[in-house]
Amino acid sequence: MKSLDVIIIGAGAAGLMCATRAGKRGRTVLVLDHAEKPAEKIRISGGGRCNFTNREVGPENFLSNNPRFCVSALSRYTPGDFIALVEEHGIAWHEKTLGQLFCDGSAGQIIDMLLSEAATAGVTIQTSTHITDIVKISDGFHLQTDRGDYDCTSLVVASGGPSIPKMGASDFGYALARQFALKVVLPKAGLVGLTFEESLCARMKKLAGVSLDVSVHCAKVTFSEALLFTHKGLSGPAILQISSYWSKGQEIAIDLAPGIDVFASLKDAKTNQPRQEPTAALSDLLPKRLAQAIANESGLEGRLADIPDKKLKSLARSVNDWRVTPKGSEGFRSAEVTVGGIDTNELSSKTFEAKKVPGLYFIGEVIDVTGHLGGFNFQWAWASGHAAGEFV
Repeated sequence: MKSLDVIIIGAGAAGLMCATRAGKRGRTVLVLDHAEKPAEKIRISGGGRCNFTNREVGPENFLSNNPRFCVSALSRYTPGDFIALVEEHGIAWHEKTLGQLFCDGSAGQIIDMLLSEAATAGVTIQTSTHITDIVKISDGFHLQTDRGDYDCTSLVVASGGPSIPKMGASDFGYALARQFALKVVLPKAGLVGLTFEESLCARMKKLAGVSLDVSVHCAKVTFSEALLFTHKGLSGPAILQISSYWSKGQEIAIDLAPGIDVFASLKDAKTNQPRQEPTAALSDLLPKRLAQAIANESGLEGRLADIPDKKLKSLARSVNDWRVTPKGSEGFRSAEVTVGGIDTNELSSKTFEAKKVPGLYFIGEVIDVTGHLGGFNFQWAWASGHAAGEFV
């Protein structure tokens, strides 16, 4: 039997940050993970270069049933704090669009940094360990694993959500929360591609690979980024962003030519190039394959001069205000994050301790706080992990 001050379940971004902070406070810390290697989700992030934070972080960049829950932790550990840590370790980085920060090298540099920090803080990390039972005892918790039993005063759950199950993601954290009678906001896939119903998918199949900048709107939220047509439906940053807000059965509105009055453009073409056909006119505004598909869907043929303005207006609306109701999403299999999780009303926003279970903490993705695409989820991991690490 080993007794420790703190056991952290999950050797990902939040777990390693929490472990280091607790270790530097002199706590004895053990991190357990069922995977063979720590931080594998970090390794594949940002195309292998880890979009480790974003310069512009605020509560508006996060979804939660309690939008203010994230404010305290984010204010106490900022993007500047993490950038300073990255630079202290000599990791070169660069800024892309919309404040996104990436390693010049590989995501492995961030993992090595976190492991180095944890080692310096005296943290023990044990992988390939499966937890079989957790019991509350008088002065903490008793854990049974396939590699021995442990007692701890503070137990931190940093197990993430079920997104990307091929990397070992599961609903472990939710099951544990329910074991201790804590509420869980129904989880769903977030930052994920959306799929079409079969007939639309068949008609749009030729568009796979077409990408363009769009503005997409759903549930009172709008994102203006790139869209990508796929064999199954839609993807790209704009769609991934809106997917976190979209619910099954909802319609999304897409402006395929943001900033352009397509009807005015068609009217102008009708006046100055009356012999031009709809496909050619739209090709001046959109990728050619997309222009062809939209013209085909409209059923309009012949010269612009022969097409009534009413029909041109309808054609323009299909570009500036394309309405589509996705069949579904690609699910947790390819989702970058999980929306939903441990109800924040169950936790202290200062310490991340469960109000009803002293000594039990939840941090990172397992909580009902989900960031937008662009480094926000990593910043939440750093901030929530650091916050809990101050108190465990």
